[in-house]
Amino acid sequence: MEQPHVDPGLDLEDEIVRLKVERNAVILAHYYQESEIQELADFLGDSLALAQAARDTEADVIVFCGVHFMAETAKILNPDRTVLLPDLDAGCSLASGCPGDRFRAWRDRYPGAVAVSYINCTAEVKAASDIICTSSNAEAVIRSIPEDTQILFAPDQNLGRYLAKKTGREMVLWQGSCIVHETFSHRKLVGLQTRHPNAKLIAHPECEEPILEMAEFIGSTTKLLRYAVDSEHQEFIVATEPGIITQMVKAAPHKTYIPAPPNNSCACNECPYMRLNTLEKLYVCLRDMSPTLEMPAALRQAARAPIDRMLALS
Repeated sequence: MEQPHVDPGLDLEDEIVRLKVERNAVILAHYYQESEIQELADFLGDSLALAQAARDTEADVIVFCGVHFMAETAKILNPDRTVLLPDLDAGCSLASGCPGDRFRAWRDRYPGAVAVSYINCTAEVKAASDIICTSSNAEAVIRSIPEDTQILFAPDQNLGRYLAKKTGREMVLWQGSCIVHETFSHRKLVGLQTRHPNAKLIAHPECEEPILEMAEFIGSTTKLLRYAVDSEHQEFIVATEPGIITQMVKAAPHKTYIPAPPNNSCACNECPYMRLNTLEKLYVCLRDMSPTLEMPAALRQAARAPIDRMLALS
């Protein structure tokens, strides 16, 4: 989706606030959004918190500043409300790397197994899963499954490998990964720690195993934020999408936060899909009430059951 043409004389922040009231809309934003969108959000959080906020909202319109699977989740939980996504092309490498037909064929090879899917997947995969998890509650979800039951985990192999190590449960892993979290360079991190010997590495469990082995703390986006703010340490290397640093600086401005470096000179530690949403697109989608997120009722209903199971454990 191209950047929309917007009158440069408009105060976009004021217009978005005005339209939000006019439409009885709520803006939900992920921590990985641009800081200017974070500032306008009614609710800011990680995937679990945003799913809970989407479930509980009383607004007529949900504007989801995140990626496609997050807006899908909001629609699944609120079928009668309008769900807007500023850019429908805001996808996810994990979701696109696990097509529904291939996932169903994969799980059919393991009759009797429980299929746990990370929320970073399509509605089709959710509908074919037994329970959904986020990085915030994944350990609790895995531990809730009887020990004599085989577990399939999709689509993030790095998170699955981390959970297997943490819980002691063997799992069959879908071979997928996040393009952002797999890009961090082990070599560059070693060099960065040498230059900043007092900095503590904190990492999202979607990172590859060599990065996690270096980490002082591993956790979901929200847990990384809480750890950085509450810890006695004053300097952190942050191995996740750097959008979260906006909230770290806001909550504890006296501390130092260094984005973990990618394995080349690009800005690959920024999620290209999350960054498709812009202030201009947010304004236009509220103005035009488009693009909307739609899905067939049967798919929506099938995908809701495993999400509800997750929320009941959270």
